Amino acid sequence: MMLPEIPRRSWLQRWHVKGLVGTGILLALLVASSRMTGVDVGMFFSNFGQFLNLLVRMSSPTWSYTAVIIRPLLETIQMAILGTTIGAAFAIPFAVLSASNLIHNRFLRGVTRLFLDLVRTLPDLLLAAIFVAVFGIGSTAGVVTLAIFSFGMVSKLFYEVIETIDMGPLEALESVGASKITIIWFAVLPQILNQFVSYFLYTLEINVRASTVLGYLGAGGIGVFLQRSLNEFNYSQTAVIILATLAVVLVIDGVSNHLRRVLL
Repeated sequence: MMLPEIPRRSWLQRWHVKGLVGTGILLALLVASSRMTGVDVGMFFSNFGQFLNLLVRMSSPTWSYTAVIIRPLLETIQMAILGTTIGAAFAIPFAVLSASNLIHNRFLRGVTRLFLDLVRTLPDLLLAAIFVAVFGIGSTAGVVTLAIFSFGMVSKLFYEVIETIDMGPLEALESVGASKITIIWFAVLPQILNQFVSYFLYTLEINVRASTVLGYLGAGGIGVFLQRSLNEFNYSQTAVIILATLAVVLVIDGVSNHLRRVLL
């Protein structure tokens, strides 16, 4: 009985030439990019002691400061919930209009996607600066900023999910003359509900973190207190703010995981 011949690897496979060449090209691009942009990698290591010093100064949080930040932290959470909910609600119809398997009109789909691209192009800090000038300092500017940011992000995630659904139920409903609303409600929504909830909570988590930064521009929330503690070099209070934000993010992540298990 003859044993099957073991295929021989070429010298390219034996010495992993493609992987080594790809790694070399990537490293060359990183070095060239750092030189073109003036990035000093050595400065990171030379100033690493300052980073450790900040960690040491934040290692003893002022826990009594927690009572001060509870109200602005709740305001931050409320801003994130309102902004995410409003943005996601407006994102659903635009996601439907952008899905190629639901909307076969290329012009309408292209215009909708172009509009969503324009919305995602605007940085949230620029939006916050504009709406602080329009609405004044306060949470209103933050909510509107987060709503627009959520709208642009969620709409793209939603229509990409819609394009991956099983078309069988849709074709079955179309064959009996069901309307578009009926098809979306009974054939599309059940397939994407769990992913919609997951993306919504993921966006909410991002907005909680983003709203802390928006406070620097006067958009309300705990960001005002974060800016104040940093300007005063009171890093023990900064540590409390960071830990409080981390706790909120962990809670949202836990809720997201639970809902994902329930809906699957």
